[in-house]
Order: sequence, then C-alpha cells, then structure tokens
Amino acid sequence: MKQKLLITTILVVGIVLVINFLSNELHLRLDFTDDKQYTLSKATIDILKGLEEPVTVKAYFSQDLPANIGKTKQDFQDLLVEYANRSGGMIAYEFINPNESESTEQQATQNGIQPVMINVREKDQMKQQKAFLGASISLGDKRDVIPFVQPGAAMEYALSTAIKKISVANKPLIGFLQGHGEPPIADMMQASEQLHVLYETQDVRLDSLDIPATVKTLAIIRPTDSIPAFHLQKIDAFLARGGRVLVAINRVDGNLQQSYGMPVSTGLENWLAQKGITVQDAFVVDAKCGSVTVQQQQGFFSFQSQMSFPYLPAVSRFANHPITKGLETVLFEFVSPVTFTGDTSKRFTPLAFSSEQSGSQKAPLQFDIQKQWTEADFPQSGLVVAGVVEGKLAGNNNSKMVVIGDGDLAVNGPGQQARRLQPDNVNLVVNSIDWLSDDTGLIDLRTKGVTTRPIRQLEDTTKTLLKYGNFLLPILLVIGYGLVRMQRNRMTRFKRMSENYEER
Repeated sequence: MKQKLLITTILVVGIVLVINFLSNELHLRLDFTDDKQYTLSKATIDILKGLEEPVTVKAYFSQDLPANIGKTKQDFQDLLVEYANRSGGMIAYEFINPNESESTEQQATQNGIQPVMINVREKDQMKQQKAFLGASISLGDKRDVIPFVQPGAAMEYALSTAIKKISVANKPLIGFLQGHGEPPIADMMQASEQLHVLYETQDVRLDSLDIPATVKTLAIIRPTDSIPAFHLQKIDAFLARGGRVLVAINRVDGNLQQSYGMPVSTGLENWLAQKGITVQDAFVVDAKCGSVTVQQQQGFFSFQSQMSFPYLPAVSRFANHPITKGLETVLFEFVSPVTFTGDTSKRFTPLAFSSEQSGSQKAPLQFDIQKQWTEADFPQSGLVVAGVVEGKLAGNNNSKMVVIGDGDLAVNGPGQQARRLQPDNVNLVVNSIDWLSDDTGLIDLRTKGVTTRPIRQLEDTTKTLLKYGNFLLPILLVIGYGLVRMQRNRMTRFKRMSENYEER
C-alpha cells in the first residue's frame, strides 16, 4: 500500500514538473487573474491584425536581476511571444543585455532607455546595480520607446499604444475649447503627455468658426468667463452630428487666503441643465479628504501644521465603468454635486461618489479652516461628483458627454507655477477622453496590471479575535493532532493486547 502511494505521488509530481517545464518553454499559461492580466485584449488583437508592415521590438533587459524584477523580464517576453503569434509574424523581437559591453549599453541609451539603480543582495551585503528594463519599437523609419517597464505595471497598454502610435497615420483630433478663460493645453502638462500618445490636440475658438468636422471630442475645461449663447449653439450642432463632449466645470471656487467660498456662473451650467444635468453651486464636504497647511501660534513660537480640510474630498468610490476602472483615489479641489433630471431619451451613469460620511454646503460661505468636524457635519452619503450622459443630447443623433463637477482636477498651472497632480486626477480626465474618442478599447488596458489592495479597516474586537486566533489556532491544531494520534496508538495497543490474549 505504501509503495503504491509512493509511486502515485512520484508520478503526480513528475507530471506537474513536465507540464510546468513545457508551459515555460512554449510560453503557455492559464490566466486566473481578476483583470485577465495575461490574456491579450480584443483591442490589442485588432491592432496586431491591422498591421501592414512588420514591427521590430528590441527589448533591453539586464541579466541576473533579482527574482522580483527578473519576473518582469519573463512576463514581457511571454507578452512578446503572444504578440508575435497573434500578429501572424508581423511582430519580430529580440532581447539584448546592455551590460554585456559598452557598445550595447550605448545602443540602449541612444534608443532612449536609461538605466535604473536597483538594490541587489550579494554575499549577505546590499549593493546597487545598474539595470536596464526598456524596449525600443520601430516600424520603418518610425520609432517609439518604452524607457522603463515598471514591474507590475500595465505592460500590454504600454506596448499596444507604442505599436499603434507608430502604425497609425492619422491620429484622432481632440479639441480644447478656448476663449472663455479656459487653461491652455500647455497648463495641463500631465494630461497632455498622455493624450499625445494616441491623439492630436487643437485649440477651438468659436468666435467666427464652427467646431471643425475633424474634431472627434471637444474638451471644455474650467471656463471662468461667460460663454455666449451662440457658442453654446455651436456646441449643440457638434453634438447633433454625433460629436462627444467632456465638461469639467467649476460651479464653486474657494480662496484659502481669505477663507471664502463663492459660486461661479458662466452660462455653461444653464446649458447643462437643459440636458437634464444639474451641477449645484455647492461644495461637497467629505470626512475622507485632503489637508491644508495652517500657520499656528503657540506662545512666542509660530509653526506650520497639516489639517484635514473636508472641502478637498479624496474620492475612492467609483462605478464599474471603463472610465473609472483601476482608479484608486481622485483628490478633488472644491467639487460640486452632479445630479440628473433628464427624460428617458437620455441615460445617466454616475461615475464617482463621495464617501459614506459626506455632505454639501451651498455657496457663498466662509471657511473655518481650524474647525473640529464631527459626524453630524457629514449627514449624506455617496454624492455623485462625475457622471456620463448618453442619448439624444442635441438633435436626433445619439451622442455622449462626460460631466465632472470640478474643473481644476487636471490643471497643473502655467510655467514655473505648475504643480504635480495626483496620477488618478489626470487618469480620470484622460480616461474620459479615451472613452469618448477611441472605439478600439485601449482604455481598458490603461490600468490593466497590479492594483493596490488596501487592508479593510476592522473593529477592535475583530482585530483582537484575529490576533489571538492566529496565535492559538496553530497550537490547538497541534495539540488536537497529538491527542488523535495518542488515541489511535492507544487503540492499536489495546487491539494487539486483545489478539495476544486470545492466542493464549
């Protein structure tokens, strides 16, 4: 019996090892990840099938990398194998170790791939090692680069967009409305960098011309001056022919120096109301929020401290929608509630919500920065701050529009005054434009990768139970197993003693 069990065990282990070896050599794998991280999307397959000329990928990866980083190289190689197979031979690739010689290292840097320093343990000591993790993608005389393949990042999105960028002759055109105090595209540096991968951008002024027919999507970002009625009529004409619109609007604004919050009116809010979308002239306040720096005085000393400021909601509740897929936290600056009162010819989908402890305060109002907020100050839950409306927005053709109740969330600012924004602030705006403009489905790949899995907050009693459970359960299992073994051995002895007694 024991020999049969041993043979069975050896056979099972051998079969598993052979399957694992063959799958590694042939790059076969089963994908059990939540977002199908290791399965090519339809968007990528469509791009690969549409290639008319061969694409060459030169992957510059150092060898002898630590296991966690070396896995990135293996994943990237597996991805390239699938690209090559699905493209019918239109994707060719090679892996180059830049650390082999000065010439290959120089070749990597000339192609736009810079080394990074990583920590490596060698002989019980930590040292830094120069490593390359990037790729150069070329098609004819066109070239693009992935300067750094971030471990755990969305590799498929980076590779597919690079291929599309060099293989598509005419990029879709995104128009940015100007002439009413809107920030120029140069003041949205982070958003502009991401958009220029797949799109061309153009200023749109409506004083004398209509919105050009070549514009796929019109972005209306934070107007501060009144928008004339005939300009809004031109936007209606754009929607009537199936155009798409992104609106990021400020209905309120705050001045922290004067501790004052005021309503903002440009006429855009009335135009939205005609389509059943109300952006209230109120501030959303949220217990989950950002902070501001406050100057405090204690005796003869003054010092700065950070204080939570509920007028800066940190939104982490999102709908299951391509625009918000993969987003974790968007930090809004004076955001307003967005509600829908339209008819059945339109469909409204909320995208982002305030937390379970939130509320709204109508402008104008005076800020009390040092106020001690309590639960009573947050009587509401899940206020909508961004949404999508689809349907007959103007004329008889169906169209789409994304409305965000904060116009500043993706604005870096001019020149030297530019600030670095939270990545998901930019992702929300860029994802919105992607969803409105790109019908290929690449938007689903932007956040395809490893996402943060925050630890859920637990009650103190639950924490105590888990703490002592983790400590006592293994001990109890060992004791229980020992008691079972002891009882079984005791029964075996009794049985043997009985047999011996009967023989006598």
